[in-house]
Parts: sequence; C-alpha cells; structure tokens
Amino acid sequence: MCVMVMCLSIGSLPGCAKKDVEVLKLAHGLDTTHPVHKAMVFMAEKVREKSGGKLRIDIYPSETLGNEKECIEQLQMGALAMTKTSSAPLESFVPIMKVLAMPYLFKDSEHCWKTLLGPIGKELLAAGETVGLRGLCFYDAGARSFYTTNRPVSTPADLSGMKIRVQQSSMAIEMIQAMGASATPIAWGELYTSLQQGVVDGAENNPPSFDTSMHYEICKYYILDEHTRLPDVLLASTAIWKRLSPEFQKILQEAVDESVTYQRKLWAEKEKDSLEKVKNAGVKMIHPDKEPFRKAVQSMWEEYEGTEIGRLAEKIQEIR
Repeated sequence: MCVMVMCLSIGSLPGCAKKDVEVLKLAHGLDTTHPVHKAMVFMAEKVREKSGGKLRIDIYPSETLGNEKECIEQLQMGALAMTKTSSAPLESFVPIMKVLAMPYLFKDSEHCWKTLLGPIGKELLAAGETVGLRGLCFYDAGARSFYTTNRPVSTPADLSGMKIRVQQSSMAIEMIQAMGASATPIAWGELYTSLQQGVVDGAENNPPSFDTSMHYEICKYYILDEHTRLPDVLLASTAIWKRLSPEFQKILQEAVDESVTYQRKLWAEKEKDSLEKVKNAGVKMIHPDKEPFRKAVQSMWEEYEGTEIGRLAEKIQEIR
C-alpha cells in the first residue's frame, strides 16, 4: 500500500491503489504569527472536521518551499496544491490583477470589500484558470503605506532620490517612480537585511507586516499615505483541484469561505495592535495629506484610460 504523502500533493496516482487521506500542501511566505497564516490554520482545521479527517492540508510558512513567485509556478506545474500570495506577484501570471494595484483605487476598506466579495471579485478569482491558477478567496491585507529608515516623508517630493523596495510588480514599480523614488524589487525574505545594510532606504506595506517582519527595528518613520489596498489571494492548482472529488471541492471551498470571515476579524485586531506596537517602539507615525500623493500618480490613471484595466478600475470606483 502506498502512503499518500509519497504520491505528490493529491490525487489517485499510478501505483497508489488505495489511500485513506488526501493531503494538500499549502506554502506561503508569512510568519506564523501573521493573521493570514492563522486564518489558513483555521481553514485547515475546518477541512479536517468537515471531511472527518479524510482531507488534510499541510501548511509550510515562511518561504519554506519558495517565495511567492516560485510557489505560484509550483502550482502551475502541479507540484504544490495551494499557496497564498499578494495580488501583486500575480500580475505577471494574470494581467487583469494589475487593476488592484492602481493607487487610490479604493476609497476605504468597506469599498474594497464590496468589490472583492462582489461580481468583480469573483471575476478576478476566476481569471487565472486558463494558466492553472484557481482563485479560492481574498484575504484582508489592509492598506499599504511607506516606511523609511532615516528620512521622514510628508509629500511625494520627500521621496525624491530614495530607493524604495517594492514587490515583483510592474504596477508597484510604476507607482513608486511616479512619486519620484527609485523602485527596487526585493524578495520579502531578503528585505530586513537590505534595509539594515542600506540597499534600500525604505519599503511599503501594511501595519501587521511592518510589525511581524521586525522592520520597525530599522525603519523609524511610518508614513500612513495608504496608497494601495492589495489583498492577499489564496490560490489552488487547477490541475490538483480537478483531481479532487466534488465532495472534497465543496468541503475545501466552504472552509475557505469561513476562514475569510475569521481572518477579517483577526486582521482588524492585529492592525490596531501593530500600529500601537511600532509606535511604542519609537517609530514616528506621519499622517500626510493624501491629495499630493493622489496627484503624483494621476499619470498612471491616464495611461490606462480606455484599456481593460482602466475600464475595470472605473467600474470599481463607481461601486457604492
């Protein structure tokens, strides 16, 4: 009898006549204290309960099995069942995801979630099917803001000459350049050292990530300009999903949906705690006027006007 773990991630494979447990590998790059990781642990527990232990999800955090781009590629090959990624690295695999990186696309968190839980969100999750990526849900990743090592920033002009770390995202690079800084793509796992050694002068992310990454030990200014709200995306390998029984597909999706509600509650609590923590650690919190930042990136909106991304962005802004 073959052991399921020896039969890749999932499914009935040659030489495996019988198996008692289906095992799905889920890899991601976050720390285990992060609310998104905790939500995926919650999801895995729900899957186990609902399946009576017949379906199991093994989670590999902290880039154990690769960075975001590498994990997405493993999904496409069917070597990995699931991954959590920011929407930004998905842009090179699913171009329409670029719309979520349009700066100041969402008015606030409520507007963001009306979009993600509505028809447009479903459309975006389904957009990767043709390239082997099945979107299961969005997780809250809050608003992204700048943090810098030794220079306060109140306007885009203050970013001039600074090197700012960005994700592997053409939209993020374009945004940073429009604001006058030099965009420097660096893997998340390498960023602490890069900040420490002065490879970059700062980065941009949400409060929980700024906190759990310990970047606040080096960066003493947090500029809450809230330029983007890039959700996290839970993906499944389309090939592996199709090999799941309809019963297991239903169980997995139900558990995922339940984890979204749980994660949003965790996120709200963690975001508040993280802001308090970094402030108490000596980080200076700067609340700039956002209008100059909006004006600085207006060229991006003009560039995409009339394109599929531009039309979808306008449609999102009309949501009330």
